[in-house]
Amino acid sequence: MANEVTVKHLIRLIQEGRLSQLKEEMCKDEGVRAAVLKGHFGRSGDTVLHYAARHGHLEILKYLLEELGTNVELVNGDYKRALHEAASMGHRECMRYLIAQGARVDCLKKADWTPLMMACTRRNLEVVKDLIENGANLCLKNKDGWSSFHIACREGDPEIIQYLLDVSSGIWDVESKINRTPLHTAAMHGHLEAAELLLERCGYKPDAKDSCGVTPFMDAMQNGHIEIAKLLLERHKADFSASDALGARSLHRATVTAQDEAICFLVTELGVNVNERATDLKLTPLHYAAKEGHAGTIATLLTLGADVHARDAKGRSALHMACAGQHIKCIRQLIAAGLTDSTDDNGTLASQLLKKPEALKVLNDITGCE
Repeated sequence: MANEVTVKHLIRLIQEGRLSQLKEEMCKDEGVRAAVLKGHFGRSGDTVLHYAARHGHLEILKYLLEELGTNVELVNGDYKRALHEAASMGHRECMRYLIAQGARVDCLKKADWTPLMMACTRRNLEVVKDLIENGANLCLKNKDGWSSFHIACREGDPEIIQYLLDVSSGIWDVESKINRTPLHTAAMHGHLEAAELLLERCGYKPDAKDSCGVTPFMDAMQNGHIEIAKLLLERHKADFSASDALGARSLHRATVTAQDEAICFLVTELGVNVNERATDLKLTPLHYAAKEGHAGTIATLLTLGADVHARDAKGRSALHMACAGQHIKCIRQLIAAGLTDSTDDNGTLASQLLKKPEALKVLNDITGCE
């Protein structure tokens, strides 16, 4: 027990960067020193090198590697190395030192992430430059098929994206395992400057679809990024009427995520039909909003002229969707807008789909049924 307490104390000294005290304590007990140097700690099974690199303590790294002979390639439970930690946390001097000590610049952690990929999750251009200048491979992909360029576009730092394109002009021409391009990624995450740069310097085809049939414009609409949607329309000639693999369009996808401003943009500025149908079930945006329980979006759609009485291919109204989801606020809105407790093609009343007593009570109170 005493050794365990001592080991934890020494780990804390490493995390806090207290080198002189660490040296003094490490000399006292050879068994404890061995336990610290060979041990794996915490949920991730980190080693002393991971702690030192994560917290940016260069002098402690030098002590561990040069004086105590620690292996620079020690891995934790996720196969992450000290170089991953230094790159991820932006500790440039630690990272450069580890590489000089023989750390493999393209070492892989769990899910095949490299230090360069980790660095691209942060807005630290100098760290990215150091890795590439030391031979990091821009073309490597992780298990999902994401390259460092994908990850940089997800974070949206224009300087890093520009630099990567300068280093490798064709790096943009890459897709993930589900056929998503970096332009999809930038549009989805709302990075306007990054999207402008990609359209200026890269050769993406308008309306390129991922494996689900989703275009960058759909991504922008589904996540409420109207300025990016406008950019794609003006500079990339995006087709706002494109459908995904299931037949849903941008309006339907924006409804699912309750992007009311995007819905208004599509209907009022682009002239999209607020009652347009999607998929083989012929669902309207109102059906989607009711299914997801988006009361505010139902109000928006009704204001824009949505047909509250529209039925899908199975004869279901939006009330059926709201009742199936036990969405009380939506039930109130739809009934107030004129819907009644009617049957679908199978003879099922919307109210028969209610399971929560409080939801059924709301429907009964509004309709006067018992």
